[in-house]
Amino acid sequence: MTHSAPSPSAKPPRLQPYPEYKDSGVEWLGEIPTHWEVERLKSCMDNIVEQTNVEASEGCDGHLYIAMEHVASWTGRLNVASASRPPTNGQVVKGFRTGDVLFGKLRPYLAKVLKPDSNGVCVGEFLVLRPRRGSVRAGYMEKLLRSKSIIDAVDSATYGTKMPRAEWQFLGGLAVVRPPLYEQRAIADFLDRETAKIDALVAKQEQLIDLLQEKRTGLITCAVTRGLDPDVPIKDSGVGWLGDIPAHWEVKKLKHLTRGTTVGIVVTPSKYYVDEGVPCLRSLNVSGGAIDMENLVFISDSANELHRKSRIFSGDVVVVRTGQAGTAAVVPNELDGANCIDLLIVRRSEQMLSQFVYYYLNSGTAISQAREQSVGAIQAHYNTSTLAQLVVPKIPLDEQTRIVAYLDKATRDIDHIVSSVRRTIGFLKEFRTALISSAVTGKIDVRGVAA
Repeated sequence: MTHSAPSPSAKPPRLQPYPEYKDSGVEWLGEIPTHWEVERLKSCMDNIVEQTNVEASEGCDGHLYIAMEHVASWTGRLNVASASRPPTNGQVVKGFRTGDVLFGKLRPYLAKVLKPDSNGVCVGEFLVLRPRRGSVRAGYMEKLLRSKSIIDAVDSATYGTKMPRAEWQFLGGLAVVRPPLYEQRAIADFLDRETAKIDALVAKQEQLIDLLQEKRTGLITCAVTRGLDPDVPIKDSGVGWLGDIPAHWEVKKLKHLTRGTTVGIVVTPSKYYVDEGVPCLRSLNVSGGAIDMENLVFISDSANELHRKSRIFSGDVVVVRTGQAGTAAVVPNELDGANCIDLLIVRRSEQMLSQFVYYYLNSGTAISQAREQSVGAIQAHYNTSTLAQLVVPKIPLDEQTRIVAYLDKATRDIDHIVSSVRRTIGFLKEFRTALISSAVTGKIDVRGVAA
């Protein structure tokens, strides 16, 4: 299967700079078109601070309720259908109108900026900014405030480390460019059209990744539950999840084929952190069947000994407890004797190859079993009991070896294509960001192509 490259039709018409520029007097802006103005944001937009509680907001037209998690980063889109009502728990919210711009002040580097299409309420972590009539248009300002230059400037002035926030005092005092109103509309229309093309390409690439991942899971499931010989005699496994299996295979629970399952450090692990010491894996270090050695934390030798039950050794399989089902990896030699935090551990075994265990956890069969026990969960949630009780085919070691070799090659080819598609998506998103910044800061002239 091959992936599709971005269509040439996605490229906007060749764009030229404006005929004349002047120094904006603002370092991050540089030069701007000579007929554009520079002023403080608070001179053209008002910060609406009126608050109410959820019960009082029920009369608001549209009943649109927006929380931070509803807004997609860097896109100006809602992640959740806006028909949902706010929770009735007395939460304090802010009212907004059509034509306002919402700016997420919590972790502003996420660029959660939105121009809502109807009236509603939002959580207090948004600044509600209302354009002054005759000064600026919301469509243009939403894109300007979401441009990388603005986001970088705001992020540099946040306070707090774990949950940094921006304040109106800084944002309102920020210098912004103000083209004429007709030109603001032309820029907004141009960007709406061109970013829609880019977003459509991104969506197609993401659909391709989903199809590739489905193919990957299907290949794994077939290999680990039916083997590689299509003509082998089969029998009913007696287990609904497994179905028919080769006649010479047996069915066991994972706990009977390994040296047990356990879990990593779960209680306040940060108190054991040191600058140098024993490497300690976390969920973010486990991805794509491999261990990411970046962003490792370390614990002392004494803490490692205290938590010797959760030490990991070469050949063990570590499994992420919550999240994408099958997120697991085999512990490499260089981490022999290390430790882990909040990961499940399947001990290496003489009866099952570690890489086979990894592939089985990525099979549709294992995922179905885990979801069956994760009541109400969209994704599979593993705990030691769920993992230990997984129904697994007992396969001769030489056959496991052949299956692993086959899947290593088959999944490597698919993973290579997925990586290529993800790079394409990354390039498209970078282009999208650059196009917005260039248009709203006057580096390209879109007046002739906006219609």
